[in-house]
Amino acid sequence: MWMICKKEWNAFFGSLTGYISIIIFLLLSGLLFFVFPDTGLLYYGYASMNSFFVNIPWILLFLIPTITMRSLADEFRTGTFEVLKTLPLTNKEIVNGKFWGALFIVALALLPTVCYAFTLQHLSSTNGIDWGSTIGSYIGLLFLSAAFTAAGICCSSFTNNTVVAFVAAAFICFLLYSGFEALSRLPVFKGHWDYYIEMLGINFHYKNISRGVVDTRDVVYFISVCWLLLFITQKNISKK
Repeated sequence: MWMICKKEWNAFFGSLTGYISIIIFLLLSGLLFFVFPDTGLLYYGYASMNSFFVNIPWILLFLIPTITMRSLADEFRTGTFEVLKTLPLTNKEIVNGKFWGALFIVALALLPTVCYAFTLQHLSSTNGIDWGSTIGSYIGLLFLSAAFTAAGICCSSFTNNTVVAFVAAAFICFLLYSGFEALSRLPVFKGHWDYYIEMLGINFHYKNISRGVVDTRDVVYFISVCWLLLFITQKNISKK
């Protein structure tokens, strides 16, 4: 499995596209949270990372499909998937290797954003930021990234076209993140099924963890979503 992870890292950082993706992500997040007044962390009057954790999932919704769109689609297009199948690896090991390789790249892209928290802490004239809530939010962000990564890998297994894989992954991530919440607000579900429908979405559980309390139910939800998407991917590549 780790051989596949290393292959993913080399493929991503072996081209200029990988570096450009991460640089654009960091530039965009920097502009959003330090320059633009509507989302800037420095315009609240108090030390809080809430704006960052509310808006960063929307940037990841495009960054992660960019990372995962080539995971399996490129293997099918170039014919290297047949080479993978000749190695002493099971479908599960191939899929897990792709997943952890992509997730490591996402975590690497998120790592510099920790500087935002230390910057706010340093600039604060009072007690600083709420570190418990901030750490919980980063944990929630990693779980959310894992779910988005699993969705991207899954979409990439259905096509050999990287553009189609990107668009499909971005759409599925959007549905998982805010689709169920939007559906729960329909008048037909109000007062009956709205809460349960909202629970099916990622945003509901992400917000729970972002409060600084890591509930077992939220962890089980994210693990279940990742497992289901990766299981679909395994079944799909077994037909190739």
